[in-house]
Amino acid sequence: MTMRYHTLNDLYVSLLRDLYSAEQQLLIALPVMAQSVVTPKLKEGFELHLTQTQEHVKRLEKIFSGLGESPLGKVSGAMLGLVREGNEIITGNEPGVVRDAALIMAAQRVEHLEIASYGTAATYAGLLGEEKAVKLLETTLKEEEETDQQLTVVASAINPKAV
Repeated sequence: MTMRYHTLNDLYVSLLRDLYSAEQQLLIALPVMAQSVVTPKLKEGFELHLTQTQEHVKRLEKIFSGLGESPLGKVSGAMLGLVREGNEIITGNEPGVVRDAALIMAAQRVEHLEIASYGTAATYAGLLGEEKAVKLLETTLKEEEETDQQLTVVASAINPKAV
């Protein structure tokens, strides 16, 4: 299906729908990831991010409500692929630090997608005069950046054990 955008607002709403789809996919994937790791700190991090993801969904729903738009109608293909890869890591590898290291890699790829998407959405919201949305999107962006940093810290402890 060809994506057609006639205005920046069209592009903005499409990106928000993509983010909403991505967050919905993570609500399903994160509990599976948390149950699949052996490192307590990593499990704790995935569980915390699940709670944050629930808040991210609520923030997006507030933005859609303010726009008078539905969050439905798009599937994030990028997140679908990243979640699929995470599932392949889980099913194709025995539990242990190597699988944990691989799941950190997968999670950081997810975070980088979200950081790029939320940053772009906040920029579009600002250009469109959606100041309330900018604040909500920037709050989520900051949380995504913090999650990525926390994953890096956990990786610095896990990766040497995986050698």
